[in-house]
Amino acid sequence: MLTIALAKGRTVDDLLPMWRDAGIPLPPDMDDSRALVFEVDSPFGTVLRYLLAKPADVPTYVSYGVADLGVVGKDVLLEQQKEMYELLDLQVAKCRLCVAGLPADKTRRPERVATKYPKLADAYFRGQGQSIEIVPLSGSIELASVIGLTDRIFDLVQTGSTLKANGLEVFDSVHDISARLVANRSSYRMKHRWIVEMTERLKRVIPGGRRHRI
Repeated sequence: MLTIALAKGRTVDDLLPMWRDAGIPLPPDMDDSRALVFEVDSPFGTVLRYLLAKPADVPTYVSYGVADLGVVGKDVLLEQQKEMYELLDLQVAKCRLCVAGLPADKTRRPERVATKYPKLADAYFRGQGQSIEIVPLSGSIELASVIGLTDRIFDLVQTGSTLKANGLEVFDSVHDISARLVANRSSYRMKHRWIVEMTERLKRVIPGGRRHRI
C-alpha cells in the first residue's frame, strides 16, 4: 500500500485535474464525501490510500511515516522544516508570501506583525535588521492590520483582491509559493519503484517540473 496525504482546500482543488491527467487513480467519491480516508486500486501493483488533512499537518504525517507521500504548499515546508524529501514542484496552487499593511503604515518602522508563519516572519524581519513582535493568528490575518492590532501582516497573497477589499497593499514579496510533492525518507527507499512511477507520471504533465531535496 502507498499512502498519500493531501492538503485539503485550494491545494487539492488545483491538484486533482493534474492527478487525473497523470493517470493516477482517485476515488470516485473524493469530491463529494466527508470521509478523510479513501482507498483505490492502482496500475502500480499496489493500493493507493489517500488521507485528507489540514495543510499544516501534512508534513507531520509524512515525517512520521504515517503517509509515504504528501502534497502541501512550500510555505508550510519552509515554516516547519521537517525531515523529508521534496521530490517535485507541482506548479499548482501558486501564490506569494508577502508583507502587507495599510498604506499609511508603509513608511513607519514595523513594530507588530500578524502571521501564521512566526519563524519565517521573524527570519525575514531580522534579515531587515528590524526587531518586531510576532502576533500569531490562524486565519483572516488581514483583519489585524485593518483594526490596528498590528502594523504589518506576513501572509499568502494569491490575487490581492482580499488585500484590496480591506484597504491593504503589498509592501514586499518574500517567497513564491506552490504545491510540492514530498516523501518520507524511509518510504522513498522501501517503496522506491512505486514512488518513482508516480513522480515520473506527474513530471510528464508539469511543464518544467523539478526534483530536489529539502
